[in-house]
Amino acid sequence: MKTISAKQTDIVPEWHVVNAQGKTLGRLATQIATVLRGKHKSIFTPHVDCGDYVIVINAEKVHVTGRKLLQKKYYRHSGYPGGLSEITLRDQLKKFPERVIEHAVRGMLPKNTLGRKMYKKLKVYAGDKHPHEAQKPQELNV
Repeated sequence: MKTISAKQTDIVPEWHVVNAQGKTLGRLATQIATVLRGKHKSIFTPHVDCGDYVIVINAEKVHVTGRKLLQKKYYRHSGYPGGLSEITLRDQLKKFPERVIEHAVRGMLPKNTLGRKMYKKLKVYAGDKHPHEAQKPQELNV
């Protein structure tokens, strides 16, 4: 029996929508990263982008355990001396709730050009509306 190696022409990407309301952040991010990579498909090939598109709604209502709301910090640097700024998870959820899920999923994808290509298939929205109804996304149970 031969091993099947998928080509880019063999892959037909699907669209999935995930409701993040009440879901634990890390567990949600692992499921999303699996679908973005394409590991849920039988024709998964590590060096080919086999993944599907994922739309995440209600990102502002994601759940975290423990004291992460106060203790988890996100860092960014402006590039200038003394330009390091930090923000807690609670403040990040208030200001930019999309970035919380994007940051968690991005860390679970490959750190190369293929991973950056997979990351572009992730669409995150704070509310329950999204502009991708024309793609007919299917509900993904996480």
